[in-house]
Amino acid sequence: MNFVEMFSGIGGIGYGLVKAGWKCIGYAELDKFAHRSYEILHDPERRMWNRYNVRYVSNRSLRKLRRKRGKIRLLAAGFPCQSFSIAGKRKGFRDRTRGTLFFEIIRWASILEPEFLLLENVEGLLNHDNGTTFEIIIGALDELGYDAEWQVLNSSTYVPQNRERIFIVASLRGASRGKIFPFGGESSNYVEVVGRIDVKGDDYIKRVYSPTGLSPCLPTMQGGGQVPKVIVEQSNVRCINPRKPDGTQTYQQDRIYSVDGVMTALSAQLSGRFNIWDGKRVRNLTPLECFRLQSYPDEWFYKLRNAGISDSQLYKMAGNGVTSEVAYQIGKRLMAV
Repeated sequence: MNFVEMFSGIGGIGYGLVKAGWKCIGYAELDKFAHRSYEILHDPERRMWNRYNVRYVSNRSLRKLRRKRGKIRLLAAGFPCQSFSIAGKRKGFRDRTRGTLFFEIIRWASILEPEFLLLENVEGLLNHDNGTTFEIIIGALDELGYDAEWQVLNSSTYVPQNRERIFIVASLRGASRGKIFPFGGESSNYVEVVGRIDVKGDDYIKRVYSPTGLSPCLPTMQGGGQVPKVIVEQSNVRCINPRKPDGTQTYQQDRIYSVDGVMTALSAQLSGRFNIWDGKRVRNLTPLECFRLQSYPDEWFYKLRNAGISDSQLYKMAGNGVTSEVAYQIGKRLMAV
């Protein structure tokens, strides 16, 4: 049950497929940090066939891969979505650097001749250019000899993240195949927003989310102000800022006290103008939490952190990835057809 993964990132799709019983024999990822991370997590001895830029993989190299590794049953690709996402300029196939990468999937598939293709992209792919883009994609698969089915799946069925993505399964024509879709059951689009902060940027950056609800869809983030904010509780604290940054004691009028702590003696001079904290603070989602929201094991985070991968890159890898549990659910159904 061999498969090859294009645009692999750090292996979100691949990890789900491996859990379902498939075996990865090769991968391609252009981003040097994601490529290195894939090696650390899945190919530490570098025994798999691997490449960086899918455009520069020759037909001869693909034929050689097929001869040496045997039959490849599945080609998986979470192909670049910026050209179709509402977060981007939505140039689609007019984007020469990303949009046309879909046709590299067609080229690879024409040589490797896998039984199945598993493709992932943003939900906006369906209605981009009034549906013309999606029609071109399905038409290209049809011309290559594949029958396609698809479904928009929300990661919130399996993890607390509201991440809607379209998954396409294409089966080589001529063999009797069972249906993969629909599945997934009920999923909720409910994401509890409990506040806003006054910052510049997209609307999701300004929102503050409840830690008990669903996370918003993770963007590429890369740290800083781009990371979704959650509100957390603090309790049993008296003075929250007893010291100034230089280490000296905070002036009385500048001290902040917890609402559920022990209050200092009231001062007539301050006339009741005390700074009271309501028991909550706002913080960023951590890279580890973002990995968990993509159903990646904690071990991945610690391996990459120990290898010197920065938080900025960890955030980006999580936001660019595919929720592995969704890939697992599709993978086990593909095993059964």
